[in-house]
Amino acid sequence: MNPTVDSLLATADAGIDADRARLAEGFARVRARTLALAEPLSPEDQCVQSMPDASPTKWHLAHTSWFFETVVLMPHQPGYEAFEPRWQTLFNSYYESLGPRHPRPQRGLLTRPLLASVHRYRAHVEAAVDHLVARCDDATWAAVQPLVELGVQHEEQHQELILTDILHALSCNPLLPAYEASEPPAASGAAGTPPLHWITGPAGPVRVGHTGEGFAFDNESPRHTVWLQPYRIADRLVTCGEYAEFIADGGYRRASLWLSDGWAAVQSQQWHAPLYWIAPDDPRAALPQWQVYGLHGVKPLDPHAPVTQLSFYEAAAFAEWAGARLPTEAEWEAAYALPGLRQMTGHAWQWTRSAYDPYPGFRPWAGTVAEYNGKFMVGQMVLRGSSLATPPGHARSSYRNFFPPAARWQFSGLRLARDGAC
Repeated sequence: MNPTVDSLLATADAGIDADRARLAEGFARVRARTLALAEPLSPEDQCVQSMPDASPTKWHLAHTSWFFETVVLMPHQPGYEAFEPRWQTLFNSYYESLGPRHPRPQRGLLTRPLLASVHRYRAHVEAAVDHLVARCDDATWAAVQPLVELGVQHEEQHQELILTDILHALSCNPLLPAYEASEPPAASGAAGTPPLHWITGPAGPVRVGHTGEGFAFDNESPRHTVWLQPYRIADRLVTCGEYAEFIADGGYRRASLWLSDGWAAVQSQQWHAPLYWIAPDDPRAALPQWQVYGLHGVKPLDPHAPVTQLSFYEAAAFAEWAGARLPTEAEWEAAYALPGLRQMTGHAWQWTRSAYDPYPGFRPWAGTVAEYNGKFMVGQMVLRGSSLATPPGHARSSYRNFFPPAARWQFSGLRLARDGAC
């Protein structure tokens, strides 16, 4: 364990705030996991950027350190100076208030600094954060604690992006290499797909949004009341086998199933299946049946596994084909704890029919982190739950993920809903 954590834990009973020990321990654990996720990758792997929406692993390693350095250390640690001032521009993501940024689509051109230098940067920042958490006075701690917690949660978000971004990059290689050769855990539906059941969701006035217990991002608040018409929600996610039936029935050839922008995407991007599905007799991995490329390489399609790598448009088209619809995010959250619902978290992010808008009375956080979520509340759709790439403990019922409707490189799937009670 980190020596600072050991020291704080050992002295907690002597009056040192145990919250500092817990936060220091969580910080150390998250920082170590990020490096562990990068461990299977070569330096060449960690520098590549396969599309403007993705970032190189090396950039993720540096940016998460930049966040702690710029948001926590520079304003709150007296005498702290940037590890390398020029990197402030390289690893700023989208914070206008913190100065210029290297263009996002060109992050893959940053062959320098070297990966070893980024690792030294991480170690330098970690030591400084440990010192600040252990030694700052109570007034500083009151200001720093929520920012360090935000930084930990922010790094967990980037841990998921490390996996989704490198999967896209490796998928562009004709060899279709595996991120990690070990076998994934058995799919929850490996014994067969249970029949889909419809569960009646709460109707009338319901409360949604973060309850105030534990951490939440600003976009999860304020908690408020919404009115829900009677609805039913599927007890499980849509499977690969069910989605294959949609494909076989001409789902990608029937304009009547698609929203207008979705149909335009199908035609312009030549979509015919989820992003990483490999059609029968594809020369990259020729077999007479569907296969799926994932973090563990190319595997035969598992008809019982939840379908992933869908855009919102594909999810909505499947729902139309199935005689159903996507749930709204309020319906999804209101139903979250109902008996009988399965696969709500840990399998696939679930597209909803809700635009990513602010909740009534929403106010972003104060200061630099005001830019964290609010300014992206336009042109995107909400996903709920969490995926197999989401760090353990990061999900909660009020979590609002969001992506443009055409995004497909995330582990995004769907759950069906219908109007009316059972």
